[in-house]
Amino acid sequence: MFRVYATTPETMGPVAIGAHAARAEAMGFDGLQVPDAVHDGLLLAALALQATQRLVVSTAVLVAFPRSPMTVAVAAWDLQQLSAGRFELGLGTQIKQNIEERYSARWVSPVPQLREYVQSLKAIFHSFQTGQRLHFEGEHYRFTRLQPFFNPGPIAHPDIPVLCGAVGPDMTRMVGRVADGMITHPTNSPPAYIREVCLPRLRSGLEQGGRPPTDVRLVLGPLIATGRDELAVAASWEKQRRLLGFLYSTPAYWPSLDLFGWRGRGQQLLELTREGRWQDLAGIVTDDMLAQFVPRGSYAEIAGVLRERYAGLAHSITFPMPEDPADDALAAAAIARLRG
Repeated sequence: MFRVYATTPETMGPVAIGAHAARAEAMGFDGLQVPDAVHDGLLLAALALQATQRLVVSTAVLVAFPRSPMTVAVAAWDLQQLSAGRFELGLGTQIKQNIEERYSARWVSPVPQLREYVQSLKAIFHSFQTGQRLHFEGEHYRFTRLQPFFNPGPIAHPDIPVLCGAVGPDMTRMVGRVADGMITHPTNSPPAYIREVCLPRLRSGLEQGGRPPTDVRLVLGPLIATGRDELAVAASWEKQRRLLGFLYSTPAYWPSLDLFGWRGRGQQLLELTREGRWQDLAGIVTDDMLAQFVPRGSYAEIAGVLRERYAGLAHSITFPMPEDPADDALAAAAIARLRG
């Protein structure tokens, strides 16, 4: 049994997000992930929560470092109050070039910095709820002042889950130490990688933090090839081939290729990008690679495929919204089977 989260296209903006969220709720999804890429993730989350009654809305993932933990804490607190407890805060680091050159923000040491970010958020939330003096001092963040005038005060659902996107070993262990959950990247979602690499690192972090295994949940974000029939599945399969080619042109995602002996493929993809041959990336991704990274099946089949593939490995999973609303009933049946 999984909690099932709908995904949101990164290009979807504030005009369309409300209808998208309401559609996801009507289809039986437990939650909705909203991105923070082309549009502001916190604004999208607010509009999605306003358009729904029971759907959990999670940022997946909010780019942390350009934003002060205090401003994020205030927004998260407001969203949690607005939604009566339906907000989840997903955070991520992005890459150094984007942080420094796109956001003009500081990139120092991402793992310790994000760890302190999560810890400072929790300290701020505690002060909001209890009125106790705010005091957090670390290497990267320092919060020692919160006058009563600026404290929004207690709310009915103060426990805001803080989840982090993680790929590397140190970041994964950090999630186990201090966060409430981990959102996997599509490149680290194969069952073998989760079982042999990801979960041991999470357990190590939990041990370092003196926490029980139940303190952290895993949200799987695999690429999925599905549709109403085999023709639609095949088209989705090729779409994911193109996306994997793009993703694996980034060396940071190669550890999962290493597990299967495919680092050379990543190097080929990187070379193609350096030559400007973006249109040739998909040709490097073989069917064997797709089979490891992309579960496939029609809407009638895909729930069984995913349950068999990920049984016992995770608490939650993302599932793509149909591009054609005419397929919503078929997808809704698949979601019901995943949840049950």
